[in-house]
Amino acid sequence: MKTIRAAVVQAGSVMFDLDRSLEKALSLVAAAAKQAELIVFPEAFLSGYPKGLDFGARVGMRSPEGRAMFRRYFESAVDVPGPATEALGEACRQHGVHLVMGVIERDGGTLYCTALFFSAGGALLGRHRKVMPTAMERLIWGFGDGSTLPVFDTAAGKIGAVICWENYMPLLRMAMYRKGIQLYCAPTVDDRESWLPSMRHIAVEGRCFVLSACQYLRRSDCPEDYPAVQGDAPETVLIAGGSVIADPFGAVLAGPDRSGECILSAELDLARIVEGKYDLDVAGHYARPDIFRLTVNE
Repeated sequence: MKTIRAAVVQAGSVMFDLDRSLEKALSLVAAAAKQAELIVFPEAFLSGYPKGLDFGARVGMRSPEGRAMFRRYFESAVDVPGPATEALGEACRQHGVHLVMGVIERDGGTLYCTALFFSAGGALLGRHRKVMPTAMERLIWGFGDGSTLPVFDTAAGKIGAVICWENYMPLLRMAMYRKGIQLYCAPTVDDRESWLPSMRHIAVEGRCFVLSACQYLRRSDCPEDYPAVQGDAPETVLIAGGSVIADPFGAVLAGPDRSGECILSAELDLARIVEGKYDLDVAGHYARPDIFRLTVNE
């Protein structure tokens, strides 16, 4: 089996600004392409994860200011397909890289937290919409469904994505394992210390490579009127990174990094997946289908 190089991009959006966030993304794709053939970006990179905002919501109440903030968020979201996806596809074609990009997708009047997949030839392969927004995220994002749970068989390997706290949904993980995922992409904004052991566990459980890209966002990346509860000093860190790459035995190949924006890369020997499944294949010889069954409504 082959060896590939993969990279996770740890960087922050230009909050509520699709044009500048896309410009930053294209620059980072060009930089990461010098060291990898698969590139993974964080959750909601286009165009922002509004950590700390409440959008003026109380039980039974919504404020005019909160509605205006949601409108700004909506206006900076991505149409799929659309000009932003065309630009990302062209960057992939130009640099010959596969790409997983976290976006806030706009469809009708609803927003979705989405991972987009692009081939090295520039094609938009498909998307995964987050099926379970966490806590206050449910106020601003719709729920994905079983129709966007893909694993794509690409020249780099079998690629899928599970977004942030979806990784704590055991049945969703099992659906990915059953589809033969090899390159398990985990775009996130979870910068807590608990994230690393979770990613290592998933790598061991699924006998796959886990590529988790987390944003690194400072107050200075947000508009002046952004009501950051974390503080208003420009250097205040709103999302602190922690991106990581782990192998099928849980060994950390790159990261976690919490020092700032960066690109982490590693060489992935896909033969390690087969070696790992010798004694643990949770979708195969370790599954006990006579006892347990998984039903997925796609």
